[in-house]
Amino acid sequence: MDAPEPDQTPFAAVSAQTSRLGRIYQSYLDKSTPYTAYRWIGTGVLLFVFFVRIVLAQGWYIVCYSLGIYLLNLFLAFLQPKIDPSLTQDEGLEDGDAGSSLPTKKDEEFRPFIRRLPEFKFWHSATRAIAISFFCTWFSIFNVPVFWPVLVVYFLILFSLTMRRQIQHMIKYRYVPFSFGKARYNQRSGH
Repeated sequence: MDAPEPDQTPFAAVSAQTSRLGRIYQSYLDKSTPYTAYRWIGTGVLLFVFFVRIVLAQGWYIVCYSLGIYLLNLFLAFLQPKIDPSLTQDEGLEDGDAGSSLPTKKDEEFRPFIRRLPEFKFWHSATRAIAISFFCTWFSIFNVPVFWPVLVVYFLILFSLTMRRQIQHMIKYRYVPFSFGKARYNQRSGH
């Protein structure tokens, strides 16, 4: 006799549950989108708790260093324009089309600054990385013995060289990734 087949296979049941949890998670992310300051305060608190954990546990310096390198990489992507002016300028010379570069003169058309990594994705990736790093500090397999002052000095050197290069790039191609200090025009008068 043939037994009746179950309505759902175990794989389909697990897939349905993960899909449902993914939708719930995404709905919470969508609801948090307009609260930029609160999101970053929460991330700062999580980072502070992570640092307290590192200091009190006296270990997991590799995890902390890896997190620092990852956050630096995210920050650099946040500062860079979506279309790199140095690459488009080189391509424009070859193709004869320099129209996709950032404006450098007053009479050129205004093009808004579009980030390579938007603020929300920057926040989400940073918060997720801090949470994963905090989770890793509870397992001794990630506690690799290292001389932590060397990691701190190396990170500071890497940070200063990378930021210097990024600031020089911003000055050379005349873009500012932040909105403070830019002229704001009144909507009524048009100025």
